[in-house]
Amino acid sequence: MTTSDAVPVRAVCPGSFDPITRGHLDIIHRAASVFSEVIVAVGLNTTKNYMFDFDERLALTADAVADMDNVRVAPIEGLLVDFCKKQGAKVIVKGVRFGSDFDYELQMSQLNRQLSGIETVLLPAGREFGTVSSSMLREVAHNGADISAFVTDAVNRAVLAKVGR
Repeated sequence: MTTSDAVPVRAVCPGSFDPITRGHLDIIHRAASVFSEVIVAVGLNTTKNYMFDFDERLALTADAVADMDNVRVAPIEGLLVDFCKKQGAKVIVKGVRFGSDFDYELQMSQLNRQLSGIETVLLPAGREFGTVSSSMLREVAHNGADISAFVTDAVNRAVLAKVGR
């Protein structure tokens, strides 16, 4: 399926993207092939300790999706369903890696649907990056290992600068 074959529906792929990984990009690419427009919503969760500040995460995410014509990046604060309504999005797209991801996302999708009527599409993580998470990559990088296979070049440079290498 190509972008021109995509269903004429705007979708939102939300996340903290700290940092954005090739696993995230796989989900975004796949969503962009199905929906006419995808908004990558970079969020701020006050309970998380971030490696990158909000503006850095926005910039790194925008750089990572710059080659996708029907994808744009936007900041999100507050409830995801309120953001979706303001953007005219009908669908939330989330990637799931394991059963625990599915259990959590199922609960969230049911709540979001009840609050707003917005549907959630869960995409299974691709085999190549299905076991990788941003938090895992941050830990690996802090301990001196190479994460370049799992992130874009720009993200890799930014991570190396953060960890002092």
